[in-house]
Amino acid sequence: MTARGEDTIAAVWRIESGRIVGSVARIVRDVGLAEELAQDALVAALERWPEGGIPDRPGAWLLTTARNGAFDLLRRDRSLREKLEQIGRDLLAQEAGGKELSVPDFVDELDARQRDVVQDDLLRLMFTACHPVLSLDARLALTLKLLGGLATGEIARAFLVPESTMAQRIVRAKRTLGDAKVPFELPAPAELGERLGAVLEAVYLIFNEGYAATSGDDWMRPALVDEALRLGRILAELAPNEPEVHGLVALMELQASRMAARLDTRRRPVLLLEQDRARWDRVLIKRGLAALGRAARSGAHDIPQRGPYVLQAEIAACHARAHRAELTDWRRIADLYGELAGVQPSPVVELNRAVAVGMADGPAAGLALADRLQQDGRLDGYHWLPSVRGDLLSKLGRRSEARAEFERAAALTANAAERELLLARMREAADA
Repeated sequence: MTARGEDTIAAVWRIESGRIVGSVARIVRDVGLAEELAQDALVAALERWPEGGIPDRPGAWLLTTARNGAFDLLRRDRSLREKLEQIGRDLLAQEAGGKELSVPDFVDELDARQRDVVQDDLLRLMFTACHPVLSLDARLALTLKLLGGLATGEIARAFLVPESTMAQRIVRAKRTLGDAKVPFELPAPAELGERLGAVLEAVYLIFNEGYAATSGDDWMRPALVDEALRLGRILAELAPNEPEVHGLVALMELQASRMAARLDTRRRPVLLLEQDRARWDRVLIKRGLAALGRAARSGAHDIPQRGPYVLQAEIAACHARAHRAELTDWRRIADLYGELAGVQPSPVVELNRAVAVGMADGPAAGLALADRLQQDGRLDGYHWLPSVRGDLLSKLGRRSEARAEFERAAALTANAAERELLLARMREAADA
C-alpha cells in the first residue's frame, strides 16, 4: 500500500474508531473485547483495501466488519449467544412495547436502528473510559485510545513515557473495568454529575497538556489540542443540555484560537499580553463564543450558579473580545476569578486572580495576594507562582527580587521552552 493509502486509513480510523468501539461494545458488553474486534476490522482493511481499493464508505465498512466479528464470536459461544438474545429482548421490549424477537431478527433490527443509537454508544463509551474506578492517568490513556483512535505509541509520545509503559497502563485500565464489572451504560441520574465531571476533567487535561506541555522541548503539542477539541465537540453533541459541556468546549475553542500567536518566528514562547492578536483564529473565537452562548441558554433556568468551565470560558472570552491587550476588561476578569474561587476553591485560581487584580488595581494589590499564596505553601514547587511574583515585583521596580523569582521559576519547570522564557525574563530584570 502507498503511503497515501496508509494515511487515508489512519485518518478514517482516527475519525471512526470511537463510533466503532462503542457500537461493538453495546453488543458484547465488554470494552476491551470491543476494541480488539475493532482492531481486527482495521487489520482486515489494511489487508484488503490495497487490492480492492478503499470503499466509498470506509467508516461503514469498518463498522460492519467489526460488528460481524462480534456476531460471529457470539454465535460460537452459547453463553454469549444467550446473553445477546436476552439483551435483544430487553432492549426491543422497551422500544417496541414488549415485542420479543429472535436473535436473527434482533440483528436485523439492530442494523435498521444503527444510525439512531450511534450517539448513545459514543456517550456510553466516553463515560466508561472515564469511570471513577480508574486512576486519572488511566482515564486519559483509555480516552485517547478508545475515542481518539490514537495508537499506543502516539499516546506514549504525547505523555513522554515508554510505549511499553503506556501499553501496560491501557491493559490495566481495561482489566480494571472488567474486574469491577463496570456496565456499558449511561450512569444513573444520581451518578451523572460525578461521572460527567470525570469525563470533562479528562478531556480538559488532555487539552492542557497540548496547550502548555508540562515537560519536553516543545511548549505546545497541537495534536493533543486537536484531539481534545474533537472529543469536546462530540460530547457537546451527545449532551446538548449540559451547560458545563458547552462551557468546556467554549474554553478550549477560545484558548486554541491563540495558538498561532503563542510562538514567535524562532519558535520561542510569547506571553498573552505580548501576542499579535491579528494572528488569533477568528473562526475558533466565533465558535467559542457560540458555545458559550449555548452554555448560557442550556443552564439559564435550572442551574443556580455557573460552573467552573463556564466561568473559565467567560474569562477567555474577555481576552478574545479585546482586539488590543490594553482594551482587556481586567476588572471583570478579576471578578470572574473571584466567582470561580467560590465555585471551585483552588490556590491556582487564586494565583490567576492575583494576576487579574494586579492588572486592575495595580501590581502592589496583586503582589499582596501572591505573597499570601507563597506563605500558604500549597503552591510550593509550582513554577508559575514565582513567575507571577517576579512579574509583579518587576513592575514595582524591585528588580533584584524579580530576578531571583524568575530564576527560581526556571529551575522548577520541566519544559525546556518555558525555562528559556523564564531565564530571558530573569536576564531582562538583571539588565534593568
